[in-house]
Amino acid sequence: MTPAIGVFDSGFGGLTVLRALMARIPHAQFAFLGDTARLPYGSKSRRTIARYAAQSARFLVQEQGAQFLVIACNTASALALDAIQDAVPVPVLGVIQPGAAAARAASHTGDVLVIATDATVHSHAYSAACQAVGLRALEKACPLLVPLVEEGWLEDGPTIAASAAQAASAPPQEAAPPQVEVTAEVIRIYLAELIAEAAAQELTPDTLVLGCTHYPLLRPLLERVMAGAGHSGIRVIDSAEAAAEAAVQLVNAQFSLSAAPAAAPGLCCFATDSVEKFERLGSRFLGHPVGKVELIDLGG
Repeated sequence: MTPAIGVFDSGFGGLTVLRALMARIPHAQFAFLGDTARLPYGSKSRRTIARYAAQSARFLVQEQGAQFLVIACNTASALALDAIQDAVPVPVLGVIQPGAAAARAASHTGDVLVIATDATVHSHAYSAACQAVGLRALEKACPLLVPLVEEGWLEDGPTIAASAAQAASAPPQEAAPPQVEVTAEVIRIYLAELIAEAAAQELTPDTLVLGCTHYPLLRPLLERVMAGAGHSGIRVIDSAEAAAEAAVQLVNAQFSLSAAPAAAPGLCCFATDSVEKFERLGSRFLGHPVGKVELIDLGG
């Protein structure tokens, strides 16, 4: 049986989660919805976020036939996961619990750092999820990083999941463009503040969780900055990759993926506004063209 998987985000950053899912479940049929008319969710109340997220979930399940949902939005995962689970009769997976679980598996000291958006940090969802698995987490909001990603002020890397070891062994490259160095300097400032705060709290962090679905595109640059600051020993956890790994286990249990034939994945993308921007920027997050994006109306 071919699984039908719905992936939801308030924008298109969640395409990094979809990218990881498509690599791991190559024969699935995917429907991605970006609620671009109503972003950012972080400025809305919990009640409003829950209503918006439930509407999006019902669209994917009732109109697109999704049999499994991945909430590729940290804000919705933090503030509306229960509401989404109540709204639809299919399994629902957020990105926060898998990220915390991956950090637990990676950390030896039990102290982890989390960078995310203001809304996710203020929810303390990662802190709670990490505490539940025996970790101490220090969270920091990094509001400048999302617009820098969307501007494309990024360092090229071999893959989104490029490792620090790969970066260290790569041959020397020409100086990065000034736009990339702007992003690098912003990352340096955020990391310096975070490391200083960790030291003040007598934490010994060895793991950094990327708590925003935009941040995987920053990973090569982030790891270069960390290595330059002497922090190459801190392991980076991509919550998008962690969520995809968790989804594979759950979907496999439901659909017996190992017995399914390999095939090119099917993909339909939907947005509630700004389809041209979605089509233009989406390929940056997905790693290949998203194709035609269908405009839909979910109401108020």
